[in-house]
Amino acid sequence: MTSKKEAPSDPARMVALLWGQHGKTGRKGLTVEAIVAAGIGLADAEGLDAVSMRRVAERLGAGAMSLYTHVPGKADLVDLMHDSVLGGLYVDLGEPTGAPGGWRGGLEFIAARNWDLYQRHPWMLQLVGVRPVLGPNTIRKYEAELRPLDGIGLSDIEMDSVLTLVLTHVVGTARLLASVAATAEESGLTDAQWWDLVSPTLEQLMDPADYPIAGRVGEAAGLEFQSTGDPVHTLRFGLERILDGVADLIRERSRSGQSDSA
Repeated sequence: MTSKKEAPSDPARMVALLWGQHGKTGRKGLTVEAIVAAGIGLADAEGLDAVSMRRVAERLGAGAMSLYTHVPGKADLVDLMHDSVLGGLYVDLGEPTGAPGGWRGGLEFIAARNWDLYQRHPWMLQLVGVRPVLGPNTIRKYEAELRPLDGIGLSDIEMDSVLTLVLTHVVGTARLLASVAATAEESGLTDAQWWDLVSPTLEQLMDPADYPIAGRVGEAAGLEFQSTGDPVHTLRFGLERILDGVADLIRERSRSGQSDSA
């Protein structure tokens, strides 16, 4: 027997719900805010797949049907959870701009805040790449993160592209870290323990003369990280290279502007 699929979310209704048209408190004291908080708590503890209207209702001591008066379905709930979590990212819109180090320091600050967000709420990584949740906290985040890039010589499209590049790098390395942790938990082995088990067989089967560069670089990386890799190092190294490229772009735009005005 196939399970009944939830009806698609109404985008216009969802935007209204995100922006605070939540209706009255239910007879049992239920509110949208309480439902969202329960959903976040469940996702943090057990992952996004564990979130259902029934499970959230159980955490609230309510019947599942009573939740639908406030939140139309799981898809709507996940959008509300997503936007709610982003509400605590920055104290105010100017916080990234106030970080020391100018635009570069601002982007480093943004990268660090987003990295920390995914460590606290790893289920958020599953939501990256879907259509944007156009709630107040999501748009507030976008505004705050664009401000360090404003007025430094980039076009609006370049500002958006630079921010996207930084955030995509953070997401990629956060997913890598989550994957490493999940593999260790599922296998019951740390990377070092896994390597101790496989390296003797690999040494018997692989002739180092056939792969001199891979052998040399792999050995150096293994000694450095005591693992096949280090997502935190990858985050820092990649971010530095990205910001170096942005600095080159800003200098290029400055020279172009000077030439045009000459």
